[in-house]
Amino acid sequence: MITTRLPGAGRGPYPDRPRRVGADPPHTPLRPMWCCRACGQPWPCATARLLLHTEYAHNRTGLSIYLAGLMYEAMRDLYHLNPHDGPDPTSLFNRFLGWGPPRAPGPGGSR
Repeated sequence: MITTRLPGAGRGPYPDRPRRVGADPPHTPLRPMWCCRACGQPWPCATARLLLHTEYAHNRTGLSIYLAGLMYEAMRDLYHLNPHDGPDPTSLFNRFLGWGPPRAPGPGGSR
């Protein structure tokens, strides 16, 4: 009998982006609630989205990978905080990835 256990998932990326601009607090997530450290809105807030969009202007794939890793971390934290009424997966996807870089057009120009 072959028994193979896959390793558990590791921690996602460290949420250190977008980078600080000036002397204002950075618009990074405050864990485990995943609200913006600077404005208190659900992270990524509108300002964080603009800053991330600018910071990753030449690396859209990197932005998607970064946000997907943070979405995984947010799911873990938010479900741990409230396991009986955790966040809706669709709303988390839209919050973290739905606004990001558009997908490349498929064959024939369709999406």
